[in-house]
Amino acid sequence: MSELLPQPGGPGTENAAGAVFAALADPTRRHLVAVLGAGGGATATGLAAELPISRQAVAKHLATLGRAGLVSQSRRGREAVFELDPRPLADAAQWLTAVGAEWDTRLAGLQHHFKG
Repeated sequence: MSELLPQPGGPGTENAAGAVFAALADPTRRHLVAVLGAGGGATATGLAAELPISRQAVAKHLATLGRAGLVSQSRRGREAVFELDPRPLADAAQWLTAVGAEWDTRLAGLQHHFKG
């Protein structure tokens, strides 16, 4: 099966892409990524104000995004500020591009086979 899953940066890249895809599977987490990407850093309290969920629920979503490497946390005074790290998104996009290229190659081979 590994033949079907290109590993552009090696096994670590595939695992990192999997963590990104798992984190982004939830619509609330996708929303948080979009908000952080558009507006810079934000607190869990500030992010929760835009959502129909508690600050604690937002903090749990942010922790999941953090484990996937998508969000970093820093302290500004007494507050924890969360910021988007887009690098794992680029790694996941690279993985998707490699998978797409592999399938393009295979489909071109099939097309050549059936025309020939």
